Parts: sequence; structure tokens; C-alpha cells
Amino acid sequence: MKRVIPVLVLSVAGLIPVWRYEPSIGTTTSTTTTEAVSTPTPTATSSSPASSSSGSSSGSSSTPSASSKKVVQGPAINTSKGTVQVRVTFEGDKISSVSMLQQPDHPQTTAAVPVLIEETLKAQSSKIDTVSGATITSDAYVQSLQAAIDAKGA
Repeated sequence: MKRVIPVLVLSVAGLIPVWRYEPSIGTTTSTTTTEAVSTPTPTATSSSPASSSSGSSSGSSSTPSASSKKVVQGPAINTSKGTVQVRVTFEGDKISSVSMLQQPDHPQTTAAVPVLIEETLKAQSSKIDTVSGATITSDAYVQSLQAAIDAKGA
């Protein structure tokens, strides 16, 4: 009888966090405008500098294709965690920057995005490793990135 009361109290105390637990819902955060979200297929835009004020070459090619910038949006990839979409900026044939237009609102994704972007800039392709703990987001990132790279060539 002496053990019944502490057992009941500790059982109830242990169940309270379980009852209060609210699982995260697979919501997404969108940092795009309506125009960018409504584009399901890869799109490309290019712009050339108005004037070339470079007086000396710094070891890089000075052909027009090397100095032109091209911004390409990858398609929105829907996953069980949320939607993933990337925008890739090319300077000539090199990937100069990658930004996430849409990404799942999830702690693992938030931690994985900088790693994915850094690996992309190092590899200069979509052949990168997935981030442990964010495999679904990493795979969708690679799909959107590869589609953007393919659209750049078209």
C-alpha cells in the first residue's frame, strides 16, 4: 500500500508530457514571391554587364560567355517534409550562388541548407552527398538543382 501512491503520482507525472506533446506538422516556409512559386518548370534569365570596366585580366577567361550572368530556377519538388525549390546563379559555366526559394520548416532542414549550398559551390555540380538527418530534403534539393543546371544549358 505504501508503494501505490508514489507509483500513481510518478505515472501521472510521466504521462503529462506525452499528453501535451504536439508533433510538428510538415509545413513549409516560402521566401519567394507569388511569381516564383507559380512557375513549376525551370526558367532561365540571363543578363550581361552593361560595360566591361576590367582593364586587366586576372587569369580568368574574358570571353562574353564567361562574364555573363544567368539565373535559373529549379522546379518545386514536393516531399513528405514540404516543398523544396532552388535558384542557381551562373557566371559563365560556374555556379556562383545557390539560394533556397522554398524549404521545409524543419530544424534538420534549416541546419542542412548551408551545408548543401557549400557542397554545391565546391563540387560545381549536383553530385553532392546528402546531409545526415535531412535525407529527404537533400534528395529534393539535388533534384531541383539538377533540373536548374539542365535548364541553364537549354
